[in-house]
Parts: sequence; structure tokens; C-alpha cells
Amino acid sequence: MPSSASEGTRIIATSKPWTGEETTEDAVLRMLTDAHKPLKRELRGRPKISDLQPVDLRMRQPPKVNPGHRVANARDKASIYAGLSTKESEGGLSEQERAARREALRERFQPGARALPNTLSGLASLANERIEDAIARGQFKNIPRGKGVERDTRADNPFIDTTEYIMNKMIKRQDIVPPWIEKQQELAKAAHTFRARLRSDWKRHAARTIASKGGTLEAQIERARQFAKAEKLHNPRKANVNQMSIPTNSTDDVVMVKIRQQPDTNSLSAEESLEMESSTLEHEAALPQPFRDADWLQIEQSYMTLSISNLNTLTRSYNLMAPELAKKPYFSLERELDNCYAEVAPLLAGAIRDRATRPPKPLVEAVGDRPGSILDRFGNHGPSAKVYDSKEPHYGFKEMWRDLFSRQDK
Repeated sequence: MPSSASEGTRIIATSKPWTGEETTEDAVLRMLTDAHKPLKRELRGRPKISDLQPVDLRMRQPPKVNPGHRVANARDKASIYAGLSTKESEGGLSEQERAARREALRERFQPGARALPNTLSGLASLANERIEDAIARGQFKNIPRGKGVERDTRADNPFIDTTEYIMNKMIKRQDIVPPWIEKQQELAKAAHTFRARLRSDWKRHAARTIASKGGTLEAQIERARQFAKAEKLHNPRKANVNQMSIPTNSTDDVVMVKIRQQPDTNSLSAEESLEMESSTLEHEAALPQPFRDADWLQIEQSYMTLSISNLNTLTRSYNLMAPELAKKPYFSLERELDNCYAEVAPLLAGAIRDRATRPPKPLVEAVGDRPGSILDRFGNHGPSAKVYDSKEPHYGFKEMWRDLFSRQDK
């Protein structure tokens, strides 16, 4: 190999011949070259020698300070320490607080104050000592505290599914309502609307019908009270009427209701029981039958039947998606009417009184109470408007406009 051969020629000449397989060294070199490709020659910049500052690794001694400078530095440090007591006195600290402050500073700047123990027990004792000193100085008195964590007792209930409980809690936190809850709200709103309208219509009709039978106001009110007593005896008001769910022990049978309302006669004597039964029969004979109106029922039958059918449809769709314990019974027109009669009967006397004592409404409105046409409001005549009778052969819009804005009185 001549000495004038370049390095690449020497490498090619001394390298092994190609055998069809790549060696491990060549594969690693190729992967490194592909991962970190060198810049092109025109993109490479020449390093500036002036930017590369040499690093001096030689050890140097601290600069020598003359005694005058050392005295001045010591005087400055002493004045800073002495000024603390002056600032404390200016801040209005007491003598005990000032002494405690000096003791804390003395412990902080003493030579062995910053030495830390090497064992865990030593660190624990040091931490406890620092905490006790801070408590004694009152540093933990006015610390703002956060909101306490409320422990949910139902989270550890073994009878509740943990996954379902966590999902329900997340849904509640994000104000998301399940579909069956939305359907329940829709059903409750529809039932409340139907019941409110049914009670309002029956109250108005019953008050007008009882008042139309004649007599003084007190006689009409007394008649309504008698009907209310008869309603309470034959159709007592049930608790929680507005609730859609009906308990299983409730019944609409009149005989069962009377049996439930009868007192316990086992503890009474035979004479007392006979006297009570006779007084009850006399009271029932003196009272009239509950007030009913078949004509009103016939008129409102189609509306009530359609409303009950709609409520039952909503109930059916609600029960298909609601849990087993939250399902609702279907609505019954007879039960709804009985509840309506029982609730409205005590209110009939007051409705009759209010209807008789309120001021009558005028059948015909007085002229000038309300603004008439646009021309009336535009003319701003008000109650002092005048009517003119003209005998001219032709009276059109031009003449009307002239008379409307004319300032001359005819």
C-alpha cells in the first residue's frame, strides 16, 4: 500500500470482502447514522475560538482582608443584631415577648443549633421539640382550617352494592337525573294538574248549586256544613290523598270504613254500647245524603275518562323503567272522585260566603274606562270627548280629519 493512499482507500483495501450478510458492527453504525444524521457541510458553522473560554481549575486562596475591613464587617453584623431589639420596642412588644424573641434568636444562631441527628428517633424527638416550642409560642392559634371531610356511613354498608352506590353518587354530584325519575316527575305533574282542575270545577259547581236553592246566606252556609258532615260520615277523607301510591290496607268499601271507625266496644258496658249505637243512628238519620250531581258527572265524563287514561298510560311507561320498589299503582276515576268529594266538602261553606260577599262584577263596562280605537288615543280626548251632529250631505275622511284637529268649537 503506497504512503500516498488516503484513509478511505486503506479501509477499503483492508476490509473483508462482501459475503452477502451485514455484520453487527456495520448494522449498529448504520442505525446510529440514521438516528443522528449529520448536518450538511454547508449548514455546518465554524466554531469561534473566542467563545470558548478556558476553565481555570487551579485552586485559589480567598482574598486577604485587612483588619480594618474585618472590624467594619463585624460592626455591621453587630448593628443588625442590636437593631432587632430597637424594632421590637418600636413595635410595642412587651418585655416577656422581647425576651422570648432574643432566646429564639440565640438558639438559632448558636454553633450547634443546625446540627441534625443521624437516627430516626433523634429526628422524631427534634420534630416534637420544635412543635412543642411552636405551640408554646402560640404559632398554631390562628391557622385557617379547611372544611372537614364528611364520612358517609352508607359507603360501608354490606347490603349496598359498592359499584352502584358510587355511580349513583357521581350522578347526584353532576345533577344528572335517571330516566325513570324524569318520568316520575312528569307523572306527578300531570296528576297534580288533573286533581287541581277536578277539585276547582267541583267546588265552583257545588257552591253555585247549593246557593241556588235559595234562602238566606246563613241558611246556605248551614246547608253546606250539613253536606260536609254527611260527606265525612259516608266518605271520610283519607290521609295522603295527593300521593299516587295507595297503601295495600286501604279500602273504598263503605262497610269496612264504618267498621274501622267504630270504637272498641269490648271495654264498654252493654248499656253504653246500646246508647252509642242509638245516638249514631239518630245522627245518621238527621244528616242528608252526601251532595252529588249526576248531570255534572255526565257533562265532565269524557274529560275525566280521557285524563285517567292518559295518567294510566304515563304510569305504565313509568313502571316499565322504574325499580320494583318505586312502581306506582294505576289511577281509578271512582277513587279520584271520592277523594275530590272528601276534600272539597269542608270548603263549600267558605266558597259560598266568599261568592256572596265579594263585589259584583259590572256586566257592561263604562264608556271611557278603556281606550277605544287608535284615533281616540291619538286625539287624547279622554272622558271630555264631544259628539257632533253634522247635516252636511257628504262627510268623509277629510271632514273627519278637519273636525278632529279643529280648534274651533262648533
